[in-house]
Amino acid sequence: MLHAGRSVGGLLAIAALISTAGCNRSEKPPDPPATTETPTFAPATERVVGPLNDADAAALATMNDRIKSYIDLHDEIEGRLPKLPTEATPQQIDTNQRRFEELIRAARANAKQGDIFTPDAQVVIKRLLATVFAGPDGKQLKSSIFDENPVAVKLAVNGRYPDDVPITTMPPEVLQTLPALSEDLEYRFINDNLIILDSHAHVIADFIEDALPK
Repeated sequence: MLHAGRSVGGLLAIAALISTAGCNRSEKPPDPPATTETPTFAPATERVVGPLNDADAAALATMNDRIKSYIDLHDEIEGRLPKLPTEATPQQIDTNQRRFEELIRAARANAKQGDIFTPDAQVVIKRLLATVFAGPDGKQLKSSIFDENPVAVKLAVNGRYPDDVPITTMPPEVLQTLPALSEDLEYRFINDNLIILDSHAHVIADFIEDALPK
């Protein structure tokens, strides 16, 4: 899985783009070129299946801000948890994880769908995913996802990802089109829905319905 850590550089690049566009609204700036690089290393306004225009970049910038806020909360709560011993037992690990889950859920008691995947970002992400799956390897990619794709999970923000439900494969081609996450967050599919899974707290941070194209 691709991770971009907690880089602020990408956000600054997007902010610069938006600021520049705002200074000269009478003339639409050219769309950024498409790139063959992954978002981890490509400029913030480019994606593998790009290009992104100003509105796309702004939508993903807002989503990145929401991701960072979640990561800050995650880290703050994690810092309050008792330290596990070096050779922790499975029971100790499970107890620690479930306590983390409780604290995250309490801290985000008013969280709702769309808080991280903002409505504007959802439109962009759905379009990016549609482009990926419309490519020559689209059927194969979708098949790899559906090998173990759970279909009977009820989605809810702050809901626990079921312990007995397998976690879907995420092809690199899909991950390369999406805003990068921290090492504690993962993109996964549940049926046709794209979720952000907090793998430490084992909760669904947010989701997009019908993100996987038919």
